[in-house]
Amino acid sequence: MAKSKPRLSDAKDLLSVDRDALRPLAERMRPQTIDEMVGQRRLLAPGSALRTSIESGHVHSMILWGPPGCGKTTLALLLAKYADAEFHAISAVLSGLPEVRQVLAEAGHRLAEGRRTVLFVDEVHRFNKAQQDAFLPHIERGTILFVGATTENPSFELNSALLSRCRVHVMESVSTDDIVAALQRALADEERGLGGRGLQIDDTALREIAGAADGDVRRGLTLLEIASELAGEGGTIDRDTLRQVLADRTRRFDKGGEQFYDQISALHKSVRSSNPDAALYWFARMLDGGCDPIYLARRLTRMAVEDIGLADPRALQMATEAWDAYDRLGSPEGDLALAQVVIYLASTAKSNAAYMAFGAAKRDVEEYGTQEVPMHIRNAPTKLMKQLGYGKGYQYDHDREGGIAIDQTGFPDAMGERVYYQPVERGMEIKLKEKLDALRKARGEAARE
Repeated sequence: MAKSKPRLSDAKDLLSVDRDALRPLAERMRPQTIDEMVGQRRLLAPGSALRTSIESGHVHSMILWGPPGCGKTTLALLLAKYADAEFHAISAVLSGLPEVRQVLAEAGHRLAEGRRTVLFVDEVHRFNKAQQDAFLPHIERGTILFVGATTENPSFELNSALLSRCRVHVMESVSTDDIVAALQRALADEERGLGGRGLQIDDTALREIAGAADGDVRRGLTLLEIASELAGEGGTIDRDTLRQVLADRTRRFDKGGEQFYDQISALHKSVRSSNPDAALYWFARMLDGGCDPIYLARRLTRMAVEDIGLADPRALQMATEAWDAYDRLGSPEGDLALAQVVIYLASTAKSNAAYMAFGAAKRDVEEYGTQEVPMHIRNAPTKLMKQLGYGKGYQYDHDREGGIAIDQTGFPDAMGERVYYQPVERGMEIKLKEKLDALRKARGEAARE
């Protein structure tokens, strides 16, 4: 019996499959109202300025600054929905000025017809100054309601002209409890979520998924969707399933962004405040996030000279030796050498006296300019130079009582004696302080005679 040819209507029936089923769970479960959003309690609390403006439809151009998955795109979509405006999204990674101009022209035509446009620019910090400037006149004229999203500090990444025309709203990482609530909603929702599939999952497993999401709601929903696919219809998301889903999880860490510098700042300040436990935690966090251990070795060496200094000269030696050990061993063996230095630097005596002294000396160099070297401490390798007075009056310290010529200055005449280095009464600097205090007192007395 001959097969009948497929009819065109059959193909149309295949194409009419519900496209929502093909969209990722995180996209299907995107909040439709402000009340459905999880997290951002401070920013979107009932009666807050932003929530009131959104609900009334009287919105303003803004910058949304926050970590991935905190709801920046969702908030922009809701803003357009409540304002009954057209929503248009572009990515600063994928779009250039030609596309930006086209979008702005379309927004102008739309405004002429009496309809506003919410222009959402994802990763706006990736646009250069000229690209950012292209939005300015359109924001001023009201052609667009500009909503820029960024994970980077706007103060550093956006130009002042754009910032002056937008209000910056800081969005926070979503808590584990709030992510659990989002996951529970997805499991219960039969229309957009996983409801009706008969999935079984206990509270402990749900919290483990939420914890692995690391503050990112979108990531949490994606992990849940993968787990549900592994479990199958009517299946149980158990420990074995989670072990597969969460095997390669990583924490949030932006190697070039503000999070990176916040964490190295936390490490440095924990060392400075003599808290080895906190310092070790931030060191482990940065390694876990993929930070180059050589960068950490360099920063630890800087801490040894800036914050420990001569209170414990062994610190610099240990830092450079650990750096060398890492070069020889690599990870993970070399990581332990760096970890030991972190603990030692945080535990030992602290002094920034050398650091401050060097800074003071540099300021005097700038202030006094090119001063002549005093004749008595100039080098006199030739007969002519000796005849000109080079080295005349120099006192050889080893020939003096105590090995120091206390009545001999080492500074240019125009400056007089200066004091830069002031040791602290901690660690080895206690002995240095005793010695230098006595010498400086003797020099002062000699100068007055």
